[in-house]
Amino acid sequence: MRIAQIAPLHEAVPPKFYGGTERVVSYLTDTLVDQGHDVTLFASGDSHTKATLEAAWPRALRLDPSIRDVLAPHMLLLEKVRHVAHEFDVLHFHLDYLPFSLFSELGVPFVTTLHGRLDLPELQPVFSTFSKVPVISISDSQRLPLPQANWLKTIYHGLPENLLTPQTLKEPRYLAFLGRICSEKRPDLAIEIAAQSGLPLKIAAKIDKADEEYFKNTITPLLSRANVEFLGEINELQKPEFLSGAHALLFPIDWSEPFGLVMIEAMACGTPVIAFNRGSVPEVIDHGVTGYICENVQDAVDALQRIDELSRPEIRAQFERRFGAKTMAQNYVDIYTGLLQSEARPVLRRSAAR
Repeated sequence: MRIAQIAPLHEAVPPKFYGGTERVVSYLTDTLVDQGHDVTLFASGDSHTKATLEAAWPRALRLDPSIRDVLAPHMLLLEKVRHVAHEFDVLHFHLDYLPFSLFSELGVPFVTTLHGRLDLPELQPVFSTFSKVPVISISDSQRLPLPQANWLKTIYHGLPENLLTPQTLKEPRYLAFLGRICSEKRPDLAIEIAAQSGLPLKIAAKIDKADEEYFKNTITPLLSRANVEFLGEINELQKPEFLSGAHALLFPIDWSEPFGLVMIEAMACGTPVIAFNRGSVPEVIDHGVTGYICENVQDAVDALQRIDELSRPEIRAQFERRFGAKTMAQNYVDIYTGLLQSEARPVLRRSAAR
């Protein structure tokens, strides 16, 4: 099957550091290639992939300080895809609603995975207008604000099985917070949970420009508390040791998280997750197996008293059962096949693997 994957240009695929969407696109693309499909990745020129790379912009926008209008490169990306769209069996976009208008009239099967938050009021008329455009959710919870959308399926993110693995270390020594510094992720509550539990906390997180004031005014004063260490961003090679060395990953979110990739990254390392009951959390965490789902700070502190009741090998095994990249890729192939059948289009190139 000839498949086009169209990624955002904000980060490389995969990203050098933080970047959930681009990371998932990378795992999906490479796994599809491993399965024998003919895949072209439209992304920034500094991306690395097993697929054929079509560079739509020289490098990731976040690494180019001269870029002030991030929409302009994405318009060029869409035009680049449009010119070659009929060379593919299916187009898979990861650009929110940007392709809806142009590609609805093109006659080539396409689908969009929605990676972000959907509870913004301005999205209502967009998805009402394009109510027939096929879309994929990354959790059932993510769908709730937009019942009018043409949801085909929920497909959970997956990681390559050997990307992050449990490391043989001494006894876990600290709590971990991983991801991005922002008010919705509530690193301040992670600090409070650690303080009340008497355990040290290590924070490995990116700070976007939009969140610099929050970090300065809210988080920096808290870093002076005993046993809190701010590491900044870490890369993929650093994650296994960081996560394996933690008693638990703290995920005290204050919003409807669409998925939460860091939860399955922790699970891949056999590390339990202490997460607040918001958004996708009940779909990702198996309470009492891979972690504990909590309502507030006190619940989280109490859960940490029971953290040793959880089996780290079983957490890893549950990750393999539910959140592998092969499972994710097969779910998407099923969607692609269904789109082709509904359009009654012959496959341009069938893979030898199928």
